[in-house]
Amino acid sequence: MVEQLKPRYSVAWINKISELPQAEWDAMAMPLLTPFLEWDWLNNMETSGSATAKAGWLPNHLTVWRDRNLIAAAPLYVKGHSYGEFVFDHQWADLAQRLGVQYYPKLLGMSPFTPAEGYRFLIAPGEDEDELTELMVNAIDHFCSQNRISGCHFLYVDPQWKMVLERHGFMPWLHHSYIWQNNGFNTFDDYLGAFNANQRRNIKRERKAVQNAGLQMKTLTGDEIPKQMFPLMYTFYADTCDKFGWWGSKYLTKRFFEQLHSNYRHRVLFVAAYNEQDNRQPAGMSFCLTKGDKLYGRYWGSLQDIDCLHFDACYYTPIEWAIAHNIQSFDPGAGGRHKKRRGFPATPNHSMHRFYNPRFGQILRNHINEINNYEQQEIDAINQELPFAQRDTDKPITFD
Repeated sequence: MVEQLKPRYSVAWINKISELPQAEWDAMAMPLLTPFLEWDWLNNMETSGSATAKAGWLPNHLTVWRDRNLIAAAPLYVKGHSYGEFVFDHQWADLAQRLGVQYYPKLLGMSPFTPAEGYRFLIAPGEDEDELTELMVNAIDHFCSQNRISGCHFLYVDPQWKMVLERHGFMPWLHHSYIWQNNGFNTFDDYLGAFNANQRRNIKRERKAVQNAGLQMKTLTGDEIPKQMFPLMYTFYADTCDKFGWWGSKYLTKRFFEQLHSNYRHRVLFVAAYNEQDNRQPAGMSFCLTKGDKLYGRYWGSLQDIDCLHFDACYYTPIEWAIAHNIQSFDPGAGGRHKKRRGFPATPNHSMHRFYNPRFGQILRNHINEINNYEQQEIDAINQELPFAQRDTDKPITFD
């Protein structure tokens, strides 16, 4: 569907990233801090059968053109459920049902299955960002009204873009992730030195347990990675998901991992645990992505139950690699049970929301400040209990 606006612009809703020019898309996405809005990553989600209408993620990307030139875009999905988002709005859906409001379908802006901060509209360099943002928000409002979409939701938004959306009337909802920060560490021992004595001993013991199991940790990036390791990573990923049964969240296909070799291995870091007696195939492995001075943990797995291997593959060896490569922040992925004790403070992030049922939207807007205050209290409480050494407990941890 193409809608003519001013003589300067036209808007089109596109159902396949592959129909959009990669060079023009990446001219907007590559300068961003996040790797998860780049053309290859999003296209792989679709062509692998991971983010598709059949899976409940109907691609419906908003694009803005001047003549035949792509000058703005927003990766968007029409969804009939809330799975794979890691922002848990099920109580909002329940409230809508009690009010007789149809919560689904909804329009969602995020990189699928990726709870990592950085989502925003893509704007070509040199364009009028304010004008294009207003145009795109208006196009979203019109689309949702015409198609009886209950609301528009942007998840894990870029912190600077959050302020832009607030000016356009979107409602902020506070959440938190667990993010490691490189506080001037030059070595892994510097990282250990940030902890109290008891936790330093625990970390050393956990890494020693992996060594005592006869395993050696190796990191592989880019062209160092053998092609066969990508489908192997799917095997590990699938096994981990299957262990959690229905809650395992196995969203990605084997083809997704296989395609990473040809189009995205330059961003991939594998942390592999090799048996000293047989180094032909890893006993376990974690999968990370890196861009600039940021590292992102995504998935892990092991076909053997090896004490503390999860901690080494997912936290300690990636941190060691991060320090050696001047990485400044490491987002290890969803969940926090294991992360708090290993130096990952609770770090705020926001989702942004607009609802098209006036009554439902007003109820949530009336209570969102209270909800956000409770979330901030939880963040503060978590960070007061981190096992760091000799920290002034009267001063909460702050974030840039």
